[in-house]
Amino acid sequence: MVATRSRGVASLIACAVGALTVMTAAQTPAFSYTKVDFPGATLTSVFGINAGGEVVGIYRDARRETHGFVRRGEMFVSIDFPGALATVARGISPSGDIVGSYRLAGEPEGNAHGYVLRQGRFSKLDAPGHISTVAVRLLANGTVVGCFHDTEPMQMHGMRFAGNKFSGFDRGASMHTGATPDGKKIVGFYTDMGDVKRDRAYLLEGAAFTPFDVPGSSASSAQDINPSGAIVGTYRDPAGKTHGFIREGTQFTTIDVPAATTTSAQGINPGGTVVGSFGDASGATHGFVANRKR
Repeated sequence: MVATRSRGVASLIACAVGALTVMTAAQTPAFSYTKVDFPGATLTSVFGINAGGEVVGIYRDARRETHGFVRRGEMFVSIDFPGALATVARGISPSGDIVGSYRLAGEPEGNAHGYVLRQGRFSKLDAPGHISTVAVRLLANGTVVGCFHDTEPMQMHGMRFAGNKFSGFDRGASMHTGATPDGKKIVGFYTDMGDVKRDRAYLLEGAAFTPFDVPGSSASSAQDINPSGAIVGTYRDPAGKTHGFIREGTQFTTIDVPAATTTSAQGINPGGTVVGSFGDASGATHGFVANRKR
């Protein structure tokens, strides 16, 4: 890993990015936004944040190679799994351990392997008997949630590693993307193959599976949940524009970085700070950290 000082792969990322009673419509929030750009990168996206404000994500360099990163304070550190063609950092635990995915040179583009990075040492994480594994969140007790998949889209399933015990979610085209610290509530997204095929968010509590949609959206995905139950994610409006959202109880709030062409909310910490990415008018992608104004 190489450290630098802060100034200011489609399949790996995409696998990590695809009803309740009536809820109130999305509102406009009062957030203050800070842009996050890995130094010298052509693209930056933030996927996770812990209680201490450490953030993880990806950046693309001038050679269009994808790397993970962690930012601690004002220090950026690049994350590259040894021998990997591309590395993604998705989640960071309260103690600063990191999970994500990587693809090795020579593997098909759709392949991915999970990893856990603890105190500078990588451990592989592969779902038994499956082609690809994406690790998304790491809880304080070591539990990992994410997804595994094979060659077909419907073969993607949410998954959980608790110690050495692996369990897969039986709903196809699904991905677990976040969990409360006790692991009792899990959020994610799946493809609903009903009369109208669409991506939907879900909340999983034990065996209770509850799909939900941002009101008025054409597609919704939940990306993370914090200890108080606030859920963040991304939705697409009928015009095709992408927005972030936060759901607190039954209240949805839209998250749009000012002047952005697209906004995606990807993570939330116990204090309610939200992270994600946005596109600007030039077509560039940047990460962001959003704090609610007081």
